[in-house]
Amino acid sequence: MIQKIQNWFEQKAFGVCNWWGHKLGISATKIRLYFIYLSFFTIGSPIIIYFIMAFILENKAFFKPFKNKRKSVWDL
Repeated sequence: MIQKIQNWFEQKAFGVCNWWGHKLGISATKIRLYFIYLSFFTIGSPIIIYFIMAFILENKAFFKPFKNKRKSVWDL
């Protein structure tokens, strides 16, 4: 039962911990534990940071500059 819940959460989560784990070379479960521990010690402020990072990851196409950027108005 717990394994089913854990699998469902890992599939449906935003992927912030997986992304950080991939970038830093750390296991995603350790990063999740750090978020939980920090949430207890700082009364939930890392959760706000987590949701901001999730929003950015879901909409990262809007935050990246365009690859084929025109140099002037006259370039088509």
